[in-house]
Amino acid sequence: MFSKDRWAEILEALNANKVRTFLTAFGVFWGITILVLLLALTNGLRNGVTSGFGDFATNSMFMWTQGTSKAYKGLPKSRRFNYKIDDIEAIKAQVPELKYVSPRNQLGGYNGDNNVIRGTKTGAFQIYGDYPEFIKQKPMDILQGRFLSHSDIDAKRKVCVIGPDVVKGLYGKTEEIIGSYIKINGVNFMVVGTFKITNSQGDSEEEANTIFIPFTTFNQAFNFGDTVGWMAITANDKVSITDVKESVFTLMKSRHTIHPEDDRAIGHFDLAKEFGKINGLFSILAIVGYFVGALVLMSGIIGISNIMLIVVKERTKEIGVRRALGATPWTIKGQILQESLILTILSGMVGISFAAFAIWVMNSILDNVGPVENFANPSVSMQVVFTALIILVVSGLLAGLIPANSATKMKPVDALRIE
Repeated sequence: MFSKDRWAEILEALNANKVRTFLTAFGVFWGITILVLLLALTNGLRNGVTSGFGDFATNSMFMWTQGTSKAYKGLPKSRRFNYKIDDIEAIKAQVPELKYVSPRNQLGGYNGDNNVIRGTKTGAFQIYGDYPEFIKQKPMDILQGRFLSHSDIDAKRKVCVIGPDVVKGLYGKTEEIIGSYIKINGVNFMVVGTFKITNSQGDSEEEANTIFIPFTTFNQAFNFGDTVGWMAITANDKVSITDVKESVFTLMKSRHTIHPEDDRAIGHFDLAKEFGKINGLFSILAIVGYFVGALVLMSGIIGISNIMLIVVKERTKEIGVRRALGATPWTIKGQILQESLILTILSGMVGISFAAFAIWVMNSILDNVGPVENFANPSVSMQVVFTALIILVVSGLLAGLIPANSATKMKPVDALRIE
């Protein structure tokens, strides 16, 4: 199909007017560049936003108590209640689809009153009573020492793991951290580790000002008894937390004498559901990227089609000679389509290469300047590249279709008479 003579003809046709060829090709180049870059930027936003959720968000939820909205079995409306330690064991026993059920309690706040003392230094920090499983639900890097252990839970040890801003607020640069003591609300705790949250779906400043202590120690030291403030719940890998959360709610309503239709009594935040909404939003943005890129590309394709019409007009006599010598309409049509296809693919491939270079530059800048909030690793998959190539092939054929049909409609005699 592409003989040596045919290649020579195509190159001669493209070189006949280099400026015109360049300007025509630039429309396709720019269209495919915009298409690939839009999809890469959309992926960068998706990666940046979803990385903030981390693995915890994909199949987990938080659950807490609220006032009841319905009277039930002699109990009044607007009644307050608390979860208990026994509720945790009941959920684990009766809802087997769950992987982790972590009770949590909370004290203080980094924007509140000073509640932590070390020597002459004081600070206001967020104190959490947690179980060791929480680090599997909310990934964090242990910078020094270790995280909480089940032996800490069983022995109710007064140990803690502190965040980076706690270290900055209470320690000098050369001071030893592991094995030192801090006083939380008047109770001494030994520091056994420091951490850094790897993916944050909340307030990163608050998380950096956080101190983790064993849940059992928390309840004993701060007089919480067997109360559970809230829970972090994660479903098994192949089970959606959205599908099983109603089983948890039903169980808690039964255990705390709450009306089965009281939807306000149990507060929750389904991170998996929110995660799905965000993914849906970025899927729509990807479609918009394809649409906008396709419109820009279409303007380039129209330019190629118009130029090919001009080329056909300029080569009317040549086409007439070919027809007179026995060239079939399909031969003429094939030549025009091939020229259009080659011009489109070459300019499109240059556009894809340029877009790939621009993406590489963006990633290099991000690597040098560090993480950018809500934006990370802009990239496109090979599927996008193959899709772009298919679009180029189809576009090239469409661009040459009208000029090719116009060329084959000429009668050889009429074509030879044109000066």
